[in-house]
Amino acid sequence: MIVAAGEALVDLTHLEVDGVTAYVPHPGGSPYNVAVGLGRLGVPTAFLGRIARDHFGRLLRDHLHGSGVSLDLVVDAGAERTTVAFVHDASGEPEYSFYAEASADRMLLPEHLPELPSAAALHLGSISLVLEPTGSTLEGLLRREAGTRLISLDPNVRPGLIDDPAAYRRRLGRWVELVDVVKVSAVDLAWLTPGATLESTAAEWLEAGAALVLVTKGPEGSWAITRQTAVHADAPQVKVADTIGAGDALTAGALAHLHDHGWLSRERVASLTADQLHALLTEANAVAADTCTRRGAEPPWRQRPA
Repeated sequence: MIVAAGEALVDLTHLEVDGVTAYVPHPGGSPYNVAVGLGRLGVPTAFLGRIARDHFGRLLRDHLHGSGVSLDLVVDAGAERTTVAFVHDASGEPEYSFYAEASADRMLLPEHLPELPSAAALHLGSISLVLEPTGSTLEGLLRREAGTRLISLDPNVRPGLIDDPAAYRRRLGRWVELVDVVKVSAVDLAWLTPGATLESTAAEWLEAGAALVLVTKGPEGSWAITRQTAVHADAPQVKVADTIGAGDALTAGALAHLHDHGWLSRERVASLTADQLHALLTEANAVAADTCTRRGAEPPWRQRPA
Protein backbone atom coordinates (compact mmCIF):
# COMPACT_ATOMS: atom_id res chain seq x y z
CA MET A 1 0.00 0.00 0.00
CA ILE A 2 0.96 3.65 -0.50
CA VAL A 3 -0.31 6.41 1.81
CA ALA A 4 -0.48 9.93 0.33
CA ALA A 5 -0.69 12.60 3.03
CA GLY A 6 -1.44 16.30 2.69
CA GLU A 7 -3.88 18.79 1.29
CA ALA A 8 -7.23 18.07 -0.32
CA LEU A 9 -8.72 21.09 -2.06
CA VAL A 10 -10.88 22.11 -4.98
CA ASP A 11 -9.32 23.79 -8.01
CA LEU A 12 -11.64 26.31 -9.66
CA THR A 13 -10.21 26.25 -13.16
CA HIS A 14 -10.60 29.33 -15.35
CA LEU A 15 -12.36 28.93 -18.69
CA GLU A 16 -13.49 31.35 -21.38
CA VAL A 17 -16.57 30.08 -23.24
CA ASP A 18 -18.04 32.31 -25.94
CA GLY A 19 -16.57 35.32 -24.20
CA VAL A 20 -17.97 34.35 -20.80
CA THR A 21 -15.61 33.71 -17.88
CA ALA A 22 -16.35 30.56 -15.88
CA TYR A 23 -14.63 28.59 -13.13
CA VAL A 24 -15.11 24.83 -13.17
CA PRO A 25 -14.49 22.85 -9.92
CA HIS A 26 -11.99 19.99 -10.01
CA PRO A 27 -10.87 17.95 -6.98
CA GLY A 28 -7.18 18.55 -6.37
CA GLY A 29 -4.19 19.10 -4.14
CA SER A 30 -0.83 17.58 -5.03
CA PRO A 31 -0.75 14.56 -2.63
CA TYR A 32 -4.48 14.10 -3.26
CA ASN A 33 -3.83 13.94 -7.02
CA VAL A 34 -1.06 11.39 -6.45
CA ALA A 35 -3.47 9.25 -4.43
CA VAL A 36 -6.06 9.41 -7.21
CA GLY A 37 -3.44 8.56 -9.83
CA LEU A 38 -2.22 5.57 -7.83
CA GLY A 39 -5.74 4.32 -7.21
CA ARG A 40 -6.55 4.48 -10.91
CA LEU A 41 -3.36 2.57 -11.70
CA GLY A 42 -4.50 -0.25 -9.46
CA VAL A 43 -2.16 0.40 -6.53
CA PRO A 44 -3.68 -0.10 -3.04
CA THR A 45 -3.70 3.48 -1.76
CA ALA A 46 -5.07 5.46 1.18
CA PHE A 47 -5.33 9.23 1.59
CA LEU A 48 -4.37 10.82 4.91
CA GLY A 49 -5.72 14.31 5.49
CA ARG A 50 -8.62 16.34 6.85
CA ILE A 51 -11.68 16.67 4.60
CA ALA A 52 -14.78 18.69 5.44
CA ARG A 53 -18.39 17.70 4.86
CA ASP A 54 -19.42 20.76 2.85
CA HIS A 55 -20.30 20.44 -0.83
CA PHE A 56 -16.66 20.57 -1.92
CA GLY A 57 -15.67 18.09 0.78
CA ARG A 58 -18.25 15.62 -0.51
CA LEU A 59 -16.86 16.13 -4.00
CA LEU A 60 -13.36 15.30 -2.70
CA ARG A 61 -14.51 12.16 -0.89
CA ASP A 62 -16.53 10.89 -3.86
CA HIS A 63 -13.60 11.46 -6.22
CA LEU A 64 -11.24 9.48 -3.98
CA HIS A 65 -13.70 6.65 -3.53
CA GLY A 66 -14.52 6.55 -7.23
CA SER A 67 -10.82 6.32 -8.05
CA GLY A 68 -10.28 3.29 -5.81
CA VAL A 69 -8.61 5.18 -2.94
CA SER A 70 -9.30 4.14 0.65
CA LEU A 71 -10.86 6.76 2.96
CA ASP A 72 -9.89 4.86 6.11
CA LEU A 73 -7.21 7.41 7.07
CA VAL A 74 -9.29 10.51 6.23
CA VAL A 75 -9.93 12.74 9.24
CA ASP A 76 -13.49 14.12 9.32
CA ALA A 77 -13.35 17.93 9.51
CA GLY A 78 -17.11 18.26 9.93
CA ALA A 79 -18.56 21.69 9.17
CA GLU A 80 -15.22 23.37 8.38
CA ARG A 81 -14.76 24.77 4.92
CA THR A 82 -12.69 23.28 2.12
CA THR A 83 -9.63 25.03 0.68
CA VAL A 84 -10.18 26.37 -2.83
CA ALA A 85 -7.65 27.48 -5.43
CA PHE A 86 -8.43 29.58 -8.48
CA VAL A 87 -6.34 28.29 -11.39
CA HIS A 88 -5.34 30.24 -14.49
CA ASP A 89 -3.46 28.19 -17.07
CA ALA A 90 -1.07 30.77 -18.46
CA SER A 91 1.42 29.74 -21.16
CA GLY A 92 1.36 26.10 -20.06
CA GLU A 93 2.35 26.84 -16.44
CA PRO A 94 -0.74 27.11 -14.19
CA GLU A 95 -1.02 30.13 -11.89
CA TYR A 96 -2.74 29.50 -8.53
CA SER A 97 -4.50 31.77 -6.04
CA PHE A 98 -5.22 29.90 -2.79
CA TYR A 99 -7.94 30.57 -0.21
CA ALA A 100 -6.91 28.38 2.72
CA GLU A 101 -7.19 30.38 5.94
CA ALA A 102 -8.32 28.04 8.76
CA SER A 103 -9.66 25.56 6.19
CA ALA A 104 -10.09 21.84 6.82
CA ASP A 105 -6.92 20.42 5.30
CA ARG A 106 -4.74 23.14 6.83
CA MET A 107 -5.67 22.17 10.40
CA LEU A 108 -4.12 18.69 10.59
CA LEU A 109 -2.72 18.23 14.12
CA PRO A 110 -0.42 15.58 15.64
CA GLU A 111 -3.38 13.96 17.42
CA HIS A 112 -4.98 13.35 14.01
CA LEU A 113 -2.12 11.14 12.84
CA PRO A 114 -2.91 7.41 12.89
CA GLU A 115 -0.51 4.51 12.88
CA LEU A 116 0.30 3.80 9.24
CA PRO A 117 -0.22 0.32 7.79
CA SER A 118 2.89 -1.83 8.11
CA ALA A 119 5.10 -1.87 5.01
CA ALA A 120 3.13 0.98 3.42
CA ALA A 121 5.13 3.62 1.56
CA LEU A 122 4.44 7.29 2.34
CA HIS A 123 4.17 10.20 -0.10
CA LEU A 124 3.75 13.86 0.84
CA GLY A 125 4.63 17.38 -0.17
CA SER A 126 3.36 20.61 -1.71
CA ILE A 127 1.52 23.37 0.19
CA SER A 128 0.66 21.09 3.11
CA LEU A 129 4.33 21.35 4.11
CA VAL A 130 4.15 25.15 4.05
CA LEU A 131 0.88 26.11 5.76
CA GLU A 132 0.62 25.77 9.53
CA PRO A 133 -0.21 23.85 11.61
CA THR A 134 -0.28 21.08 8.99
CA GLY A 135 3.32 21.79 7.95
CA SER A 136 4.74 21.07 11.40
CA THR A 137 2.41 18.09 11.84
CA LEU A 138 3.65 16.48 8.64
CA GLU A 139 7.27 17.28 9.45
CA GLY A 140 6.68 15.38 12.68
CA LEU A 141 5.21 12.51 10.66
CA LEU A 142 8.33 12.53 8.46
CA ARG A 143 10.59 12.26 11.51
CA ARG A 144 8.44 9.53 13.02
CA GLU A 145 8.41 7.38 9.87
CA ALA A 146 11.89 8.05 8.43
CA GLY A 147 13.87 4.85 8.13
CA THR A 148 10.84 2.62 8.71
CA ARG A 149 9.33 2.76 5.22
CA LEU A 150 9.96 4.28 1.77
CA ILE A 151 9.11 7.99 1.82
CA SER A 152 8.55 10.10 -1.30
CA LEU A 153 8.51 13.91 -1.35
CA ASP A 154 7.38 16.42 -4.00
CA PRO A 155 7.89 20.04 -2.84
CA ASN A 156 5.64 21.26 -5.70
CA VAL A 157 6.64 24.80 -4.79
CA ARG A 158 3.98 27.53 -4.67
CA PRO A 159 6.03 30.75 -4.20
CA GLY A 160 2.93 32.86 -3.60
CA LEU A 161 2.36 31.03 -0.30
CA ILE A 162 5.95 31.27 0.94
CA ASP A 163 6.57 34.35 3.10
CA ASP A 164 10.21 33.56 3.89
CA PRO A 165 11.99 31.81 0.99
CA ALA A 166 15.23 31.34 2.94
CA ALA A 167 13.41 29.63 5.84
CA TYR A 168 11.49 27.46 3.39
CA ARG A 169 14.70 26.34 1.66
CA ARG A 170 16.23 25.47 5.05
CA ARG A 171 13.15 23.46 5.94
CA LEU A 172 13.25 21.63 2.62
CA GLY A 173 16.85 20.69 3.41
CA ARG A 174 15.63 19.01 6.61
CA TRP A 175 12.91 17.14 4.69
CA VAL A 176 15.38 15.87 2.09
CA GLU A 177 17.48 14.33 4.87
CA LEU A 178 14.46 12.24 5.92
CA VAL A 179 13.11 10.96 2.59
CA ASP A 180 14.16 8.39 0.02
CA VAL A 181 12.70 9.74 -3.24
CA VAL A 182 12.52 13.43 -4.19
CA LYS A 183 10.54 14.46 -7.25
CA VAL A 184 10.84 18.05 -8.42
CA SER A 185 10.07 20.04 -11.57
CA ALA A 186 12.59 22.13 -13.45
CA VAL A 187 10.49 25.19 -12.54
CA ASP A 188 10.72 24.25 -8.85
CA LEU A 189 14.49 23.81 -9.15
CA ALA A 190 14.93 27.25 -10.69
CA TRP A 191 13.20 28.77 -7.66
CA LEU A 192 14.75 26.52 -5.02
CA THR A 193 18.35 26.72 -6.22
CA PRO A 194 18.74 29.80 -8.45
CA GLY A 195 21.68 29.48 -10.81
CA ALA A 196 22.48 25.89 -9.84
CA THR A 197 22.45 23.05 -12.35
CA LEU A 198 20.12 20.09 -12.19
CA GLU A 199 23.12 17.82 -11.63
CA SER A 200 24.60 19.84 -8.77
CA THR A 201 21.30 20.10 -6.90
CA ALA A 202 20.57 16.38 -7.34
CA ALA A 203 24.08 15.55 -6.07
CA GLU A 204 23.51 17.77 -3.02
CA TRP A 205 20.19 16.08 -2.21
CA LEU A 206 21.64 12.59 -2.68
CA GLU A 207 24.49 13.49 -0.36
CA ALA A 208 21.99 14.81 2.19
CA GLY A 209 20.05 11.56 2.30
CA ALA A 210 17.83 10.94 -0.73
CA ALA A 211 18.32 7.72 -2.70
CA LEU A 212 16.59 8.82 -5.93
CA VAL A 213 15.92 12.25 -7.43
CA LEU A 214 13.34 12.63 -10.22
CA VAL A 215 13.31 15.85 -12.24
CA THR A 216 10.49 16.67 -14.66
CA LYS A 217 11.01 19.02 -17.59
CA GLY A 218 7.57 18.96 -19.19
CA PRO A 219 7.70 18.23 -22.94
CA GLU A 220 11.47 17.68 -22.66
CA GLY A 221 10.93 14.54 -20.61
CA SER A 222 12.36 13.68 -17.21
CA TRP A 223 15.53 12.61 -15.37
CA ALA A 224 16.17 9.95 -12.75
CA ILE A 225 19.38 10.39 -10.76
CA THR A 226 20.96 8.11 -8.15
CA ARG A 227 24.46 7.99 -6.71
CA GLN A 228 25.42 5.51 -9.45
CA THR A 229 23.78 6.88 -12.59
CA ALA A 230 21.67 9.54 -14.30
CA VAL A 231 19.06 8.61 -16.92
CA HIS A 232 16.86 10.69 -19.22
CA ALA A 233 13.65 9.60 -20.94
CA ASP A 234 11.69 11.54 -23.55
CA ALA A 235 8.07 12.52 -22.98
CA PRO A 236 5.39 11.33 -25.42
CA GLN A 237 4.05 14.08 -27.68
CA VAL A 238 0.33 14.64 -27.10
CA LYS A 239 -2.31 17.28 -27.76
CA VAL A 240 -2.34 19.20 -24.49
CA ALA A 241 -5.64 20.31 -22.95
CA ASP A 242 -3.84 21.67 -19.89
CA THR A 243 -0.92 20.69 -17.65
CA ILE A 244 -2.72 20.78 -14.29
CA GLY A 245 -1.78 17.70 -12.28
CA ALA A 246 0.78 16.47 -14.78
CA GLY A 247 3.61 16.43 -12.25
CA ASP A 248 1.44 14.61 -9.73
CA ALA A 249 0.51 12.07 -12.40
CA LEU A 250 4.20 11.50 -13.12
CA THR A 251 4.80 10.89 -9.42
CA ALA A 252 1.90 8.41 -9.34
CA GLY A 253 3.28 6.64 -12.41
CA ALA A 254 6.74 6.37 -10.85
CA LEU A 255 5.44 5.08 -7.51
CA ALA A 256 3.11 2.64 -9.28
CA HIS A 257 6.09 1.28 -11.22
CA LEU A 258 8.03 0.78 -8.00
CA HIS A 259 5.03 -0.93 -6.41
CA ASP A 260 4.36 -3.22 -9.36
CA HIS A 261 7.97 -4.43 -9.41
CA GLY A 262 8.26 -4.90 -5.64
CA TRP A 263 10.77 -2.05 -5.32
CA LEU A 264 9.13 0.02 -2.57
CA SER A 265 12.18 0.06 -0.32
CA ARG A 266 15.11 2.44 0.03
CA GLU A 267 17.64 -0.30 -0.65
CA ARG A 268 15.93 -1.36 -3.88
CA VAL A 269 15.44 2.18 -5.13
CA ALA A 270 19.09 3.05 -4.49
CA SER A 271 20.27 0.04 -6.51
CA LEU A 272 18.15 0.51 -9.64
CA THR A 273 20.11 0.11 -12.87
CA ALA A 274 20.06 2.55 -15.76
CA ASP A 275 17.69 0.28 -17.72
CA GLN A 276 15.34 -0.05 -14.76
CA LEU A 277 15.32 3.72 -14.22
CA HIS A 278 14.60 4.31 -17.90
CA ALA A 279 11.64 1.92 -17.75
CA LEU A 280 10.35 3.73 -14.65
CA LEU A 281 10.62 7.13 -16.36
CA THR A 282 8.98 5.84 -19.52
CA GLU A 283 5.91 4.68 -17.62
CA ALA A 284 5.78 7.83 -15.48
CA ASN A 285 6.10 10.09 -18.54
CA ALA A 286 3.30 8.21 -20.29
CA VAL A 287 0.96 8.66 -17.30
CA ALA A 288 1.75 12.39 -17.12
CA ALA A 289 1.33 12.92 -20.87
CA ASP A 290 -2.02 11.12 -20.88
CA THR A 291 -3.20 13.36 -18.02
CA CYS A 292 -2.38 16.43 -20.09
CA THR A 293 -4.91 15.40 -22.74
CA ARG A 294 -7.80 16.17 -20.33
CA ARG A 295 -8.69 19.35 -18.46
CA GLY A 296 -8.14 19.26 -14.71
CA ALA A 297 -6.07 16.72 -12.80
CA GLU A 298 -7.61 13.60 -14.37
CA PRO A 299 -4.97 10.83 -14.47
CA PRO A 300 -5.60 7.74 -16.59
CA TRP A 301 -7.05 4.41 -15.52
CA ARG A 302 -5.01 1.27 -16.00
CA GLN A 303 -8.26 -0.68 -16.10
CA ARG A 304 -11.50 1.19 -15.50
CA PRO A 305 -13.93 -0.85 -13.38
CA ALA A 306 -17.13 -2.02 -15.04
